[in-house]
Amino acid sequence: MQILRRCECNTSAISRVFRFSLYSTETLTSTPPEDSLQSRISLAIDRKVSPVPALEQWRKEGRSIKQHDLHRLIRKLRTFKRYCHALELYKWMRDKLYFPVKAGDVALQLDLIAKVHGLEQAEKYFNGTQDSLRTFQVYGALLNCYSQNNSFDKAEAIMQKIRDMGCANTLSYNAMLGVYSRLGKHDKLDNLIQEMEENGISLDGFTYCLRLNAYGDTSDIEGMEKFLMKLETDPSVNSDWNAYIAAANSYLKAGLKEKAVEMLKKSEQFINGSSRRFGYEILLTLYTAVGNKAELYRLWNVYKTIGKFFNSGYVCMVSSLLKLDDMDGAEKTFEEWLSGYKLIDFRVPNMLVRVYCNKGLLEKAEQLVSRMIEKGEKPTFVTWNILAVGYHENNQMDKAADRMKKALMAIQRGRKPNPVTLRACLEYLKEKGDVEEVENLIRLLRELSLVSAYGCDRLMNYIRNEELGSNSIAQMLWDQEDLDADAIVNLKQESHGRIIPQPT
Repeated sequence: MQILRRCECNTSAISRVFRFSLYSTETLTSTPPEDSLQSRISLAIDRKVSPVPALEQWRKEGRSIKQHDLHRLIRKLRTFKRYCHALELYKWMRDKLYFPVKAGDVALQLDLIAKVHGLEQAEKYFNGTQDSLRTFQVYGALLNCYSQNNSFDKAEAIMQKIRDMGCANTLSYNAMLGVYSRLGKHDKLDNLIQEMEENGISLDGFTYCLRLNAYGDTSDIEGMEKFLMKLETDPSVNSDWNAYIAAANSYLKAGLKEKAVEMLKKSEQFINGSSRRFGYEILLTLYTAVGNKAELYRLWNVYKTIGKFFNSGYVCMVSSLLKLDDMDGAEKTFEEWLSGYKLIDFRVPNMLVRVYCNKGLLEKAEQLVSRMIEKGEKPTFVTWNILAVGYHENNQMDKAADRMKKALMAIQRGRKPNPVTLRACLEYLKEKGDVEEVENLIRLLRELSLVSAYGCDRLMNYIRNEELGSNSIAQMLWDQEDLDADAIVNLKQESHGRIIPQPT
């Protein structure tokens, strides 16, 4: 795993690339046999269903399941951040195949439980393990759980336990460096690195990356440059593109754009092999943050020489061009994507739809969505929600209500429609006298568990002329704690004077 995947650089630019990578449209298997256990499990997961029935069916057919094959699949799922599915496989393997549990199994399951069910459940699992299984490997996994959850005191206690066992190594020190860095305890970083050097524990690329980012967080450019020089002269560590990304990020925070570009070019020299896609996407995003359109286009042409078609790259490039207000370039890149994509990723057209709506170009937004439909693709909840908001803000409430209904019908779990626009649609339909349509919307809200049964009953009563204030309607739609700050402000503004467009 590349250093930057583990290292948390505190920039919105890099975090956006991280988000892109989490929603890859690639499958979990490259070229498995046509009918293999891996292909069946991969198919189940791609369909977002449990892989357990696939395992059970495989056994019913009298086929063998080897422990090392399941371990390999679990680790691959973990790499793809499919933690819930990985844990399901692990529990099934433990309960059905009765393989002997080893320390490595405990460590892996501890990590998965923490990611799926939280730290408290991971601690409960750890406390229930046999003392004989609590090896350095398991304590190291527990340390990582505390580190990732920023549990400072508990992490320090486990780190001391690992020291007492005489097993402290680079990985455990890096876990502590990560905690210190994320919690802003930068004064502890140098002491810990000094301890590593005094104990003969090597610094690796991740160690350097963490420290370089911390220098950037405190705007200590001089310290960052000295530490980067130390990396470049350390014979035990090969120069890595991630370190130069971290240095570029530090320069960018300090407003030193020319030096940032210099570091980005250095980073590019070390990107190769399987790291090219991820590395280039980060560089594209950072060249955008610098505002260097020429370098953005140059690198995009390099990116396309990888030889494979990645949706994530087009998401990155279209987003970058829109941020640089290069609408022509964004539209040309979209057309290129449209002619070449194999697996649909609606994030690409949705970015243009959003910009068109923000600019009031609703006809262009609709035309783009229609083109996707003509290609046999189904617009997502996000697509329809963007359109609904666009029409609402441009006082075209008939269309806003229609697109809001489509958004609700396409909604995915965990999503919520724009509360300001939804409320405006309900009030508009009420004023229009279309009680049947507004009741249909309220029923949808109830079926999707977006509004409680009590809230839906109150909304129904309101539609049937019970007097309720606008703010009461907003509170029925969602508790304010479920809304972000912008939505709360918008709701308050709408409740104190904005006139909902009346039907014409």
